[in-house]
Amino acid sequence: MTDIQQGIEAVWRIESAKVIAVLTRLMGDVGLAEDLAQEALLAALEHWPASGIPDHPGAWLITTARNRGLDILRRERRLEDKHREIEADLSARPEEAVGALDDVIDGEVEDDLLRLMFISCHPVLAPEARLALTLRLLGGLTTEEIARGFLVPVPTIAQRIVRAKRTLKEARVPFESPRGEERDARIASVLEVLYLIFNEGYSATAGDDWVRPALCEDAMRLGRVLAELAPQDPEIHGLVALMEIQASRLKARADANGAPILLLDQDRGRWDRTLIQHGLASLERAELGGTLGPYTLQAAIAACHARAATADETDWTRITALYDALAQLSPSPIVELNRAVAYGMAFGPAAGLEIALPLRKEPALARYHLLPSVVGDLLRRLGRFTEARAEFERAATLTSNATERAMLLARAAAIPDAGGTTTSA
Repeated sequence: MTDIQQGIEAVWRIESAKVIAVLTRLMGDVGLAEDLAQEALLAALEHWPASGIPDHPGAWLITTARNRGLDILRRERRLEDKHREIEADLSARPEEAVGALDDVIDGEVEDDLLRLMFISCHPVLAPEARLALTLRLLGGLTTEEIARGFLVPVPTIAQRIVRAKRTLKEARVPFESPRGEERDARIASVLEVLYLIFNEGYSATAGDDWVRPALCEDAMRLGRVLAELAPQDPEIHGLVALMEIQASRLKARADANGAPILLLDQDRGRWDRTLIQHGLASLERAELGGTLGPYTLQAAIAACHARAATADETDWTRITALYDALAQLSPSPIVELNRAVAYGMAFGPAAGLEIALPLRKEPALARYHLLPSVVGDLLRRLGRFTEARAEFERAATLTSNATERAMLLARAAAIPDAGGTTTSA
């Protein structure tokens, strides 16, 4: 790839969401907006190698795509009303068009980006469609990149995106920012999508890789954009804080061969202190909002680990209190499982096991590999080695991630038998 091609790719990653957002407002169709943006990108690939990347590449892309959209509307005989609407919206003279994006960057474009987030994460879409569409429209990722990130066939991702755009069009979802309770619900949907994208990158559910840092980076970037667009929402800052603090550990989560390293065994000197500081600052902004939401509580838990210089200095008692608060605010089997881990560390493995064992009756955790993994660790610490080994082996059968499966089998093999010896790994 040439330097100019790399430059164009970088511009696209930065500007594509703004371009699609503006075009969606102008054309009233997110599918058409993305098609026009892609055509503008192709035009850039054709013209920029000879002329160089313009000073205002986003405005160039918007202008090119807008003109192409006008041609389409003209052909379809829908020009009259839409033409007046677009011209009233972007009425700059041709020589001023290049600067149009910068002229409105502090106002309408930010509004357009927020509207695009609300659309791509609209509850009318299935969760997997929201993930794909968000990465496509706001992350600037290609279909191939999204498929690679989630280990899903390219045609599957392509179909999800096409269906999502069709669903939005058929549902006539307006390109506007919702208000009141609807806005809160939609913000929650956006945060959930970013959370899921980050988690898939932080702890891959399938494949050979333990982590996929690119997905974490995309989720953090989109979270920061959202925090700038809606700075008064504390939970947005809470999610950004959570992602940044968690991402600070990425380089320490695997060894040179890609094998997982558990939190308490990680070299904390490899944690990214800059990301931690950013995360703690975001957490402070979130806490200023008063009542702590679920993402802010999780960020506060992550901060307890980040502030501990060594694993032994971790304030597990505070972590249990935070999990108690999270369990009251957002009760779920996963929260209870994490609470069991915290109680096991703060008050001993028997206390953790008392919380974990009843979770075996939870249908949602019937095939969740981390439940037997947690139970196995608590049993191991109690000296109940035969039972612990069986739990780790069961956990290995439930995970779809090859690296994690190998780690769980290794943990099972490392448990001593009744005679005090371990099996061969």
